[in-house]
Amino acid sequence: MKFEECVVIKAPIAKVFAMYADVGSWKVWDPDVQSSTIEGPFVSGALGTLQPTKGPKAKIVFKVVVPNSSFTVESKLPLCVMRFEHELSEVDGQALAVHRVIFEGVLSPVFGRLIGSQIKKGLPHTLRGLKRAVEM
Repeated sequence: MKFEECVVIKAPIAKVFAMYADVGSWKVWDPDVQSSTIEGPFVSGALGTLQPTKGPKAKIVFKVVVPNSSFTVESKLPLCVMRFEHELSEVDGQALAVHRVIFEGVLSPVFGRLIGSQIKKGLPHTLRGLKRAVEM
């Protein structure tokens, strides 16, 4: 199960990526995040936590971080992995931000319906918040 949204942001990619790298401030632009942490620098393999506004606090792993390009965060659920992919590319001197959520594993259809529908509904709000924060 996969959900995806995108937005064009009137700013350089580096400015958008700096927003991503400031993990503790995700709640400023993402209305679905109550708090978020990272242990150490924003690099592949880093560990952290994410407390959504609705739902339990989760441990997250920054699986892949490519500066000024992309990052992927994973959280484990019973018999399922929830993956959040964030990709940046340039379009006419502006940043195109793509956010994708993927559920994989035996129970992915169940979690996709239980959690995925809320995440899918929230993705446009998250991207609008990111756009507003970066363009300020």
